[in-house]
Amino acid sequence: MKRPYLFLLLGLVCLASCSPKGPYAVTNKYYSDRTKGFVKSIQLQLPDSLADSTGKQIPSEWVGTVNFGIRKPNFVIIHFTAQDSIQQTLKTFTVTSTQVSAHYVIAKSGAIYHMVNDYLRANHAGLGKWGSVTDMNSCSIGIEIDNNGSEPFNDAQVNSLLALLKSLKKAYGIPQANFIGHQDFAPKRKPDPGPLFPWKTLAAHGFGYWSDDVLELAPDDFDYAVALKLIGYDTSDINAAVVAFKRHFVQTDIKPQLTQLDLNVLYNVLGKYNQ
Repeated sequence: MKRPYLFLLLGLVCLASCSPKGPYAVTNKYYSDRTKGFVKSIQLQLPDSLADSTGKQIPSEWVGTVNFGIRKPNFVIIHFTAQDSIQQTLKTFTVTSTQVSAHYVIAKSGAIYHMVNDYLRANHAGLGKWGSVTDMNSCSIGIEIDNNGSEPFNDAQVNSLLALLKSLKKAYGIPQANFIGHQDFAPKRKPDPGPLFPWKTLAAHGFGYWSDDVLELAPDDFDYAVALKLIGYDTSDINAAVVAFKRHFVQTDIKPQLTQLDLNVLYNVLGKYNQ
């Protein structure tokens, strides 16, 4: 073998041995480097120099308290990906141009991809409102399930989701009422995880609520708009709120009108949220 080719071969071998491994090595490194920056921010102990309206410097001093802790999530928001494959979703969440992410993604095989540390803020919820919460990204964990929005969620996905939710609920003490869908938080914008999602199964395991099999009639003076608001829905667009509620708790009909059965379900579910 001629010497130039030998050097070229050795160079390629060296380059390959030094290159990061795996399809997500570059994004994993980016994640690692950025979290190091967050650590530096947390370690800052003094604010920028402060001055009053006359320009006089205000004395400041760092005094470390012994009573503090790390912020932790208090909600779980469930989504469907509305994409064609897990590979497409992982790509969407690993390019900066999309500016969207989630803490976890569950593939059709049941495999779970953890993409953002639970204590960090992922860009999954966006604009919306649930009760008094408007910045859901700052207090929630986002879980995306590989599903195009028109197909059932398979057993492998549901089993993995239940295991993950059990772990999250135990780790962070998340209340049963605080497992909701993207549609619940953002009824004006989002339809996911949709009427095919097994909310009844989740409720049976303590993640969110579902109506009882036997329902009382809603009172004649039952105000459904007030009830939806008390549960947490943003009722500024009442039709959107009704549809979001029905996608979650009725599922057989998602029209923006409430039948007597829908009212009975709403009345029953309201009692669970207020217990």
